[in-house]
Amino acid sequence: MSLWGNKDTVYSTGNVTTIAITNGDGVITASGSTWNSGNGVVPGLVITMGAKGSGVIKSVDSTTQLTLVGATGLTAEGSLTQAYNISEQPKSLVVDSNYDGNEIYGVDTTEQSVANGASGEARQYAPAHAGWVGITTYVDTHGNLRVKTETLVAGSTITSDAENTKFPNS
Repeated sequence: MSLWGNKDTVYSTGNVTTIAITNGDGVITASGSTWNSGNGVVPGLVITMGAKGSGVIKSVDSTTQLTLVGATGLTAEGSLTQAYNISEQPKSLVVDSNYDGNEIYGVDTTEQSVANGASGEARQYAPAHAGWVGITTYVDTHGNLRVKTETLVAGSTITSDAENTKFPNS
């Protein structure tokens, strides 16, 4: 598999229910999921579990269990319910300390155009280019929202939209 692809979502059905971490690698178990090559879940993809962290899929152990390599930000947790997204985002971003997994977005050309034409807070999220974009936000000393966008990998062929909150299609 290449270092990155163009699918913002390959698979996202169900919830992660447990995370086990050993020496930087992780094993995650899910419910309501069917992880297999038939639905596109293969080694080399990135799974992001919101604020829980992310990792690169090392192996698909069963339809409900994955082994990760380079699990970043993950801690072992017993029973939990956490939505996830499996994407073709750049694998190197999993270990990039500048961004959490949930701060990387696949932005297609339509979303980029809409963001650049927006006003107010929505305009602050406008990336300079479509592709894999990192976004960090903070509030300055005057209470103003500040947004930093960085095009990490420029690309005009992002597909399979993962979200429409920050980057709506219209």
